[in-house]
Amino acid sequence: MRGGTRDMTFGELLREKRRAAGVSQRELAAGAGLDFSYISKLENGRIPPPAADTVVALCRILKIEPEELLAASQMSLTENEWKELSSSLKRLRDS
Repeated sequence: MRGGTRDMTFGELLREKRRAAGVSQRELAAGAGLDFSYISKLENGRIPPPAADTVVALCRILKIEPEELLAASQMSLTENEWKELSSSLKRLRDS
């Protein structure tokens, strides 16, 4: 492992958080309404990080805040993506 979570890619950090939560790739995928292979590809860096609504869904299953996953992995979002994420977080917290 590299020098800390700040040096990790989105996929590496997702894997770490998933394992810490005791959730399998299949469980995470099923809970977020995604295909198992999608989670595997994310964790292995074979596809780019997902859209904000998918990040929210993954974090909900892992019981972590999306900001934790995004900030620690230094994932860069456009202004519109941050707005979408903020809106998704608000809806999630209000539900």
